[in-house]
Amino acid sequence: MSTETKLWHLENFNLFKTLSAAEKIKMSTKVTHKKMKKNEYVYFPDDPSSSIYFLKGGRVKIGTFSDDGKEIIKTILEPGEVFGELGLIGEGNRKDFAVALENNVTLCALGIDDMEDMMEKNSLLGMKVTKMIGFRLQKIERRLEALIFKDARTRIIDFIVDLADEKGKPIGKEILVKHNLTHQDIANLTATSRQTVTTVLNELKDMDLLYLERNKVLIRDINQLKHA
Repeated sequence: MSTETKLWHLENFNLFKTLSAAEKIKMSTKVTHKKMKKNEYVYFPDDPSSSIYFLKGGRVKIGTFSDDGKEIIKTILEPGEVFGELGLIGEGNRKDFAVALENNVTLCALGIDDMEDMMEKNSLLGMKVTKMIGFRLQKIERRLEALIFKDARTRIIDFIVDLADEKGKPIGKEILVKHNLTHQDIANLTATSRQTVTTVLNELKDMDLLYLERNKVLIRDINQLKHA
């Protein structure tokens, strides 16, 4: 892949808006471009945490395995997101796995050493990465607390609220959320069942709190939803 094409890929990530033209060009010479097929692993648990990844196209699932071999889904990433970043804060080997959820997943990989060098030379980039890692750790902590202290219905509602905070677009007093999640995906991410997700979403729709379309959710009133 040409340097120009790699540069175009990198410029579409908000994380790199603080880089100068020269810094972007330098980074583009360091990244490698990969295409993944459905169910192909980007990395496995215990693999060296030697690269950070930038997802350009398709979706990637991040998860881990319990002691009894059960798959636990932590998040599903969409284009524009970054993953594998824990190598920047001392993770020597991966604790999680990353796997392509569909064909033609496109990503760029950059060595942790190269990323650390860029962060050292650009303090704004370093601050952005630090905030991103902190936000993700807080999100994981909130999810763990929800699994311990909240019932299935509340976890699903909290998930929708978080989705609105991250990806929602205000339309008057309503919020439109575009997504690529199936009911099974939401069930995996909230430790519930697909049937429970379907039941709760239909209940919220009947209460006129949500309007549902394929890959879209219109939240009528976010405050009412939080207290539903």
